[in-house]
Amino acid sequence: MEDSQPNPELLLDLVRMKMPFGKYKDIMLCDLPVYYLEWFQRKGFPKGKLGVLLATIYEIKLNGLAYLLDPLKRKPHS
Repeated sequence: MEDSQPNPELLLDLVRMKMPFGKYKDIMLCDLPVYYLEWFQRKGFPKGKLGVLLATIYEIKLNGLAYLLDPLKRKPHS
C-alpha cells in the first residue's frame, strides 16, 4: 500500500535544491518554468531523487498548486 501523505522533506527539497545541469542550471527547482518541466515529462524525467523532484514540481504546477510552496520559500533554510 502506498503512503498517500505528502513527504514534507520532498517539498522542502523543491525550495532548497537547484537544477544541477542544463539551460536552467542553478535555478531553484520550484522556480523552473512549466514548459521546461513539460519537456522533461515528454522526454522522461531523470532517474533518482532529481527525477522524483522534477515530476513532483511538474504535478504541483500543472494543478495550480505552486502557491502551496510559498510558505516554505520564506522559511530560513538550515
